[in-house]
Amino acid sequence: MNEQLLAAVRIILVEPAGALNVGTIARTLKNLGLSQLVLVNPHCDPLGEEARRMAVHAQDILENAQVVGSLPEALTGCVRAIATTARPRALDTVLESPRVALPWLCDSSTPSALIFGPEDRGLSNQELNYAQRFVRIPTSDAYPSLNLAQSVAICAYELSQSVTENMPPAAMRGLTPVESNPSASMEAIEGYYQHLESLLLKIGYLYPHTAATRMEKFRRIYNRAGLSNQELAMLRGILSQVEWAISHLKVSSTDD
Repeated sequence: MNEQLLAAVRIILVEPAGALNVGTIARTLKNLGLSQLVLVNPHCDPLGEEARRMAVHAQDILENAQVVGSLPEALTGCVRAIATTARPRALDTVLESPRVALPWLCDSSTPSALIFGPEDRGLSNQELNYAQRFVRIPTSDAYPSLNLAQSVAICAYELSQSVTENMPPAAMRGLTPVESNPSASMEAIEGYYQHLESLLLKIGYLYPHTAATRMEKFRRIYNRAGLSNQELAMLRGILSQVEWAISHLKVSSTDD
């Protein structure tokens, strides 16, 4: 069962630039029982000599790594996602330690993801929008910067420990237990966000030049809620009904 829980977790690297880092990360994942590596628009050769040299006996992780063009594509099928960040953001974002947050990814065998940003900049605000929780690795103020491979190693270790130790039930850790109604997938929730933004622009609540900033706040609200399929369907239904009402009001106004 422990292996199944870890096997459901994707380690996503957004635009990794260093082949040595990618190879080291592949080795770390195999050391700790993780197997899914997803590379978003890599800026290096993940199958090159440098990456293979660092992977040593984990070259199968490199060979089986999924390479995609965007973060939403990397999250296809996932229902939970945690993003890593080294600094506070403008929005009211709670940054948790890996030990507190990461067990949430392993509460069930449903697909989940842990997202890491590029070595030179970390994840952008837009990329953070795709996560429901956020992790910051505590470091010394004297030298707070961590190498990408180091960050992945720390988080991979905490993930591994969370399923091998005798963890208390989710409710005792302040987390939301898995419900009988399955959680909505990341792409389904993203479809809702696009629908919501379109409608809010249509009714004048949002303006094009400020829509992205306002939508970030909506995303934070809904991501914290952990929407189920049933809840998401209800929300989509509300949007559709509002659109129907708007169209009929226009028709009625024209008839008058």
